[in-house]
Amino acid sequence: MAVSNKLTDLFIKKSLPADRPYKLSDGGGLFLLVHSNGSRYWRMAYRFGGKQKLFALGIYPGVSLASARAARDVAKRLLLQGEDPGAVRRQEKQAEKGQSEKHFRYMALSWLENYAARWSTVHRVRVLASFESDIFPAFGNLNLEEITPPMVLDVIRAVEARGALDVASKILQRISAVFRYAIQTGRVFHNPAADMRGVLKTRKVTHRHALDRSDLSEFFTRLQDYSGEPVTKLALLLVVLTFVRTGELRGARWDEFDFASLEWRLPASRMKMKAPHVVHLSRQAVAVLDALRLHTGNQALLFPSRLSPERPFSENTMLFALYRMGYHGQATTHGFRALASTILNESGFRPDVIERQLAHVERNKVRAAYHRSEYLEDRRRMMDWWGDYLENAGMIITAGAR
Repeated sequence: MAVSNKLTDLFIKKSLPADRPYKLSDGGGLFLLVHSNGSRYWRMAYRFGGKQKLFALGIYPGVSLASARAARDVAKRLLLQGEDPGAVRRQEKQAEKGQSEKHFRYMALSWLENYAARWSTVHRVRVLASFESDIFPAFGNLNLEEITPPMVLDVIRAVEARGALDVASKILQRISAVFRYAIQTGRVFHNPAADMRGVLKTRKVTHRHALDRSDLSEFFTRLQDYSGEPVTKLALLLVVLTFVRTGELRGARWDEFDFASLEWRLPASRMKMKAPHVVHLSRQAVAVLDALRLHTGNQALLFPSRLSPERPFSENTMLFALYRMGYHGQATTHGFRALASTILNESGFRPDVIERQLAHVERNKVRAAYHRSEYLEDRRRMMDWWGDYLENAGMIITAGAR
């Protein structure tokens, strides 16, 4: 399925509108349709069932050249499997809309329409986002009577797994409210979310392995006073700022960082989910990297072992630093992912955007290519907010850390 890619971002940016629409071909059926008003639309030409067809892939620059190519490649794989990409998309959209009145999605949207008028716009958007991200993918398109307590519990456990315990409680409340409304309107006779309070996980006051937001100020004070290796201190700052997995941080290479674009681009080979991942670099993350460059900027790895520079430092290096700071049994580096997830969820960021930044598995393999650019912009704003939040909580990056 090799394709000759002809276009470049620079060439596209230099292209000007003409009196009539014209095409800029990239290869593999992909082309950019440039309208006389300056609008640019990605399209893919293909044949299926003996007919010539067009597949819409989005609008440039909202959908970048790289994202359009990725969507084209997904469509070509579908064609090789004997499926029509256009039909697959229509089926997905129809499934997502779930217009049948028997579906949970339809009932949830009816409940929202009935009750949301009394809510603020911010709260209404936040509630709808929680349905779209956490509930509808699980059983939005199932008939109400098909949904069982274990299905509801699976949704709750998935939210709890990312550390958002308060969000899990709210989601259970919302599922239960939808079923109460369905019972009141005669659509169903049983509420599978009722009587499940005992299954909700609660935060432990002791022996916990993730800090709470109220612990951040003290954490940054202890880190500032920590007398260990400067590189280890900077590693802890960077893992809090980026909330990547410990192994992903340890193996970080300088050639993965694009400071012009403010992006850390992790290859699929280093990711748990075996898919490439992008981390936007906040102002604070860049400051940490600038400080770190003074120590390891002349080496391939950001955090090389002192004994074998071609290998990263030990997986226990940061953990033992936390122990020496007094956090034995209270915090791990992985716990910073849960902390970030909890705070970002509770601060109103979209759960699906948070999940994407955590590099959790994409629920819909086709949708992943379509919405990459949109999510990246949301993630940039979120990561900048997170850096400012940590700075306001007491994070200090000083010359002493260098």
